[in-house]
Amino acid sequence: MRHRVAGRQLGRTKEHRLAMRRNMVASLFQHETISTTIEKAKEVKPFAEKLITLAKKGTLPARRRAIALLGNRDIIDYKDGEAVRKGTVVGKLFSELGPRYLDRLGGYTRIIRLSLRRLGDNGQLVLLQLVGVDDSSKKQTRKRRSRKKAKETVEVAEIAEEQATTEAEQAKEAAETEEAKDQTGQTQ
Repeated sequence: MRHRVAGRQLGRTKEHRLAMRRNMVASLFQHETISTTIEKAKEVKPFAEKLITLAKKGTLPARRRAIALLGNRDIIDYKDGEAVRKGTVVGKLFSELGPRYLDRLGGYTRIIRLSLRRLGDNGQLVLLQLVGVDDSSKKQTRKRRSRKKAKETVEVAEIAEEQATTEAEQAKEAAETEEAKDQTGQTQ
Protein backbone atom coordinates (compact mmCIF):
# COMPACT_ATOMS: atom_id res chain seq x y z
CA MET A 1 0.00 0.00 0.00
CA ARG A 2 1.13 3.53 -0.62
CA HIS A 3 -0.79 5.41 2.04
CA ARG A 4 0.16 9.11 2.22
CA VAL A 5 2.88 8.76 -0.41
CA ALA A 6 2.97 12.04 -2.31
CA GLY A 7 3.42 12.41 -6.05
CA ARG A 8 2.39 10.44 -9.09
CA GLN A 9 4.29 7.39 -10.26
CA LEU A 10 3.33 7.85 -13.93
CA GLY A 11 4.29 4.23 -14.66
CA ARG A 12 8.00 5.04 -14.36
CA THR A 13 10.88 4.44 -12.01
CA LYS A 14 12.12 7.22 -9.75
CA GLU A 15 15.08 8.00 -12.00
CA HIS A 16 12.90 8.04 -15.11
CA ARG A 17 10.39 10.40 -13.45
CA LEU A 18 13.20 12.75 -12.41
CA ALA A 19 14.72 12.79 -15.91
CA MET A 20 11.29 13.30 -17.50
CA ARG A 21 10.52 16.20 -15.15
CA ARG A 22 13.85 17.88 -15.91
CA ASN A 23 13.41 17.46 -19.66
CA MET A 24 9.85 18.78 -19.64
CA VAL A 25 10.74 21.84 -17.57
CA ALA A 26 13.77 22.57 -19.76
CA SER A 27 11.54 22.35 -22.84
CA LEU A 28 8.97 24.59 -21.14
CA PHE A 29 11.61 27.24 -20.44
CA GLN A 30 13.02 26.94 -23.95
CA HIS A 31 9.74 27.07 -25.90
CA GLU A 32 7.52 28.70 -23.23
CA THR A 33 4.69 26.28 -24.06
CA ILE A 34 4.54 22.48 -24.32
CA SER A 35 1.83 19.92 -25.01
CA THR A 36 1.59 16.95 -22.67
CA THR A 37 -0.91 14.92 -20.67
CA ILE A 38 -2.79 16.39 -17.74
CA GLU A 39 -1.07 14.13 -15.20
CA LYS A 40 2.43 15.03 -16.36
CA ALA A 41 1.55 18.73 -16.48
CA LYS A 42 0.25 18.68 -12.91
CA GLU A 43 3.44 16.94 -11.78
CA VAL A 44 5.77 19.34 -13.64
CA LYS A 45 4.05 22.63 -12.77
CA PRO A 46 5.27 22.99 -9.13
CA PHE A 47 8.85 22.16 -10.14
CA ALA A 48 8.82 24.83 -12.87
CA GLU A 49 7.41 27.43 -10.49
CA LYS A 50 10.07 26.70 -7.87
CA LEU A 51 12.79 27.21 -10.48
CA ILE A 52 11.29 30.53 -11.61
CA THR A 53 11.19 31.64 -7.97
CA LEU A 54 14.90 30.77 -7.75
CA ALA A 55 15.53 32.79 -10.91
CA LYS A 56 13.82 35.82 -9.40
CA LYS A 57 16.52 35.90 -6.72
CA GLY A 58 19.19 36.08 -9.39
CA THR A 59 22.10 35.29 -7.06
CA LEU A 60 24.98 32.96 -7.78
CA PRO A 61 23.85 30.36 -5.19
CA ALA A 62 20.37 30.42 -6.74
CA ARG A 63 21.88 29.86 -10.20
CA ARG A 64 23.97 26.95 -8.91
CA ARG A 65 20.89 25.44 -7.23
CA ALA A 66 18.94 25.72 -10.50
CA ILE A 67 21.76 24.01 -12.41
CA ALA A 68 21.81 21.23 -9.82
CA LEU A 69 18.05 20.72 -10.04
CA LEU A 70 17.58 21.19 -13.77
CA GLY A 71 20.89 20.68 -15.55
CA ASN A 72 22.18 23.23 -18.02
CA ARG A 73 21.42 22.01 -21.50
CA ASP A 74 22.07 24.14 -24.56
CA ILE A 75 19.35 25.83 -26.59
CA ILE A 76 19.95 24.87 -30.22
CA ASP A 77 18.30 26.62 -33.15
CA TYR A 78 18.59 25.42 -36.74
CA LYS A 79 19.27 28.07 -39.38
CA ASP A 80 20.08 27.18 -42.98
CA GLY A 81 20.45 23.52 -42.03
CA GLU A 82 23.12 24.23 -39.42
CA ALA A 83 22.80 23.96 -35.67
CA VAL A 84 23.38 27.30 -33.93
CA ARG A 85 23.79 27.50 -30.16
CA LYS A 86 21.63 30.29 -28.74
CA GLY A 87 22.51 29.87 -25.07
CA THR A 88 21.51 27.62 -22.20
CA VAL A 89 18.23 26.91 -20.47
CA VAL A 90 19.46 28.23 -17.12
CA GLY A 91 20.83 31.32 -18.85
CA LYS A 92 17.41 32.03 -20.36
CA LEU A 93 15.75 31.29 -17.03
CA PHE A 94 17.87 33.85 -15.17
CA SER A 95 18.19 36.49 -17.91
CA GLU A 96 14.65 36.51 -19.36
CA LEU A 97 12.15 34.60 -17.23
CA GLY A 98 13.30 35.68 -13.77
CA PRO A 99 13.13 39.42 -14.51
CA ARG A 100 9.82 38.96 -16.34
CA TYR A 101 8.12 37.72 -13.17
CA LEU A 102 9.74 39.99 -10.56
CA ASP A 103 6.49 41.73 -9.71
CA ARG A 104 4.46 38.51 -9.71
CA LEU A 105 4.14 36.53 -6.47
CA GLY A 106 3.38 33.15 -8.01
CA GLY A 107 1.35 31.39 -10.67
CA TYR A 108 3.93 31.62 -13.43
CA THR A 109 2.47 28.69 -15.39
CA ARG A 110 -1.00 27.65 -16.49
CA ILE A 111 -2.60 24.47 -17.78
CA ILE A 112 -5.03 24.77 -20.68
CA ARG A 113 -7.05 21.67 -21.45
CA LEU A 114 -7.33 20.72 -25.11
CA SER A 115 -10.24 18.92 -26.72
CA LEU A 116 -7.75 16.56 -28.37
CA ARG A 117 -6.91 13.12 -27.11
CA ARG A 118 -3.75 11.18 -27.80
CA LEU A 119 -4.24 8.52 -30.46
CA GLY A 120 -2.31 5.71 -28.79
CA ASP A 121 -3.92 5.59 -25.35
CA ASN A 122 -6.66 8.26 -25.53
CA GLY A 123 -4.85 10.37 -22.93
CA GLN A 124 -6.20 13.86 -22.19
CA LEU A 125 -3.87 16.46 -23.77
CA VAL A 126 -3.17 19.89 -22.30
CA LEU A 127 -0.94 22.88 -22.97
CA LEU A 128 1.44 23.84 -20.20
CA GLN A 129 2.41 27.48 -20.72
CA LEU A 130 4.33 30.23 -19.03
CA VAL A 131 2.06 33.14 -18.26
CA GLY A 132 3.05 36.10 -20.41
CA VAL A 133 3.31 39.66 -19.16
CA ASP A 134 1.42 41.19 -22.08
CA ASP A 135 -0.79 38.21 -22.78
CA SER A 136 -3.47 38.93 -25.38
CA SER A 137 -5.71 36.06 -24.28
CA LYS A 138 -6.03 37.47 -20.78
CA LYS A 139 -9.15 39.56 -20.40
CA GLN A 140 -8.82 43.14 -19.32
CA THR A 141 -10.40 43.52 -15.92
CA ARG A 142 -11.32 46.78 -14.29
CA LYS A 143 -9.79 47.35 -10.92
CA ARG A 144 -12.11 48.72 -8.31
CA ARG A 145 -10.43 51.21 -6.07
CA SER A 146 -11.72 52.81 -2.99
CA ARG A 147 -12.25 56.56 -3.12
CA LYS A 148 -9.45 57.07 -0.65
CA LYS A 149 -6.96 55.25 -2.89
CA ALA A 150 -8.24 57.12 -5.94
CA LYS A 151 -7.68 60.45 -4.16
CA GLU A 152 -4.20 59.34 -3.10
CA THR A 153 -3.24 58.41 -6.65
CA VAL A 154 -4.57 61.74 -7.96
CA GLU A 155 -2.59 63.60 -5.29
CA VAL A 156 0.57 61.66 -6.12
CA ALA A 157 0.08 62.41 -9.83
CA GLU A 158 -0.39 66.12 -9.09
CA ILE A 159 2.75 66.23 -6.95
CA ALA A 160 4.75 64.45 -9.66
CA GLU A 161 3.45 66.91 -12.26
CA GLU A 162 4.39 69.90 -10.10
CA GLN A 163 7.88 68.50 -9.57
CA ALA A 164 8.29 67.94 -13.30
CA THR A 165 7.25 71.51 -14.10
CA THR A 166 9.54 73.02 -11.44
CA GLU A 167 12.45 70.91 -12.73
CA ALA A 168 11.72 72.08 -16.28
CA GLU A 169 11.61 75.72 -15.13
CA GLN A 170 14.89 75.32 -13.25
CA ALA A 171 16.53 73.76 -16.31
CA LYS A 172 15.23 76.61 -18.48
CA GLU A 173 16.58 79.24 -16.07
CA ALA A 174 19.94 77.47 -15.94
CA ALA A 175 20.10 77.45 -19.74
CA GLU A 176 19.26 81.18 -19.87
CA THR A 177 21.96 82.06 -17.32
CA GLU A 178 24.42 79.93 -19.28
CA GLU A 179 23.58 81.85 -22.47
CA ALA A 180 23.91 85.16 -20.66
CA LYS A 181 27.36 84.17 -19.40
CA ASP A 182 28.42 83.11 -22.91
CA GLN A 183 27.23 86.42 -24.39
CA THR A 184 29.02 88.52 -21.76
CA GLY A 185 32.15 86.43 -22.26
CA GLN A 186 32.08 87.07 -26.03
CA THR A 187 31.69 90.87 -25.70
CA GLN A 188 34.69 91.26 -23.40
